[in-house]
Amino acid sequence: MDPVSDPARPGPLIDSAIAPATTAPVAIRTIDRAPGDPLENFNRKMFSAFQKTDRKFIRPAAMAYKHVVPKLVRSGLRNALSNLNEPIVFLNDLLQLKPGRAVKTLVRFLANSTIGIGGLVDVAKTPAVRLTHHDNGFGNTLAYYGVGPGPYLFLPFVGPTTLRDLIGGQGDGFVLPVAVGKPFDRWQFQVPRGIVSALDQRAESDADMKALLDGAIDPYATLRSVYLQNRAGEIRALHSGATAQGENPLEDPLSDPAGGAASPLADPLNDPAAAPPAPSAPPGADKTDPANPLNDPLSDPAASTPAPANNP
Repeated sequence: MDPVSDPARPGPLIDSAIAPATTAPVAIRTIDRAPGDPLENFNRKMFSAFQKTDRKFIRPAAMAYKHVVPKLVRSGLRNALSNLNEPIVFLNDLLQLKPGRAVKTLVRFLANSTIGIGGLVDVAKTPAVRLTHHDNGFGNTLAYYGVGPGPYLFLPFVGPTTLRDLIGGQGDGFVLPVAVGKPFDRWQFQVPRGIVSALDQRAESDADMKALLDGAIDPYATLRSVYLQNRAGEIRALHSGATAQGENPLEDPLSDPAGGAASPLADPLNDPAAAPPAPSAPPGADKTDPANPLNDPLSDPAASTPAPANNP
């Protein structure tokens, strides 16, 4: 199957085959591209290549890593890698004019780097300290100051992202090598760190990835929708002062940093910072559960609308 084609939409030949036999001209349906995804053809090819590579190489290697390396060792390595990101989080907390969060991040880093043996043990999140990790980076800082997401991208070794987040991620990667130097600027450190991080993230997100993509009519569109919704929630949390805990959907595609605030039926390609707030329901109106963010984005919204509650 052509990875660029949209399996949920019939092509012109199918349309013409099911059209009624009349003398009126038959409109031929063309495949519309999402307005925020102008590179969809390229992205779909990259996603298709990723799926094949993941099936043959990445997932088997990640599962082997999970089964061979003891859980305690994997947890320690994960904590240490997370601890190395705390200086980046601290810097962006300051850039976003959040000194309170910056101080907590600094205390976390110092506690875990010393008492936690270089970050192998996350002592800062224990009940006695209660300083949990929160993600932050230059992509968030750009969004905080009004930079739009730009086109959606799916890239090898990066996964789902946007132009803004791609630029921000490159900025994050330069912090430790430039500010500290050795050993963070050496390939002998960067390559093993990247491999361990990628294997651990893929292994830990395996169940979530299967739940998200295996039953989807269009896995590419589903992943795109979930990623953009999660990022929208993270940006909203920045402006509201809440702590966003969202991660890359390749790490944990089911996480919703906004607490389900984003509706999957809304256009996920709009700039989350420019989106107007949803109108509040009038008093006495029936309350329905929020839409499930795992619904397929190509499904008919009317078909998934819950029925109104029956009055007693």
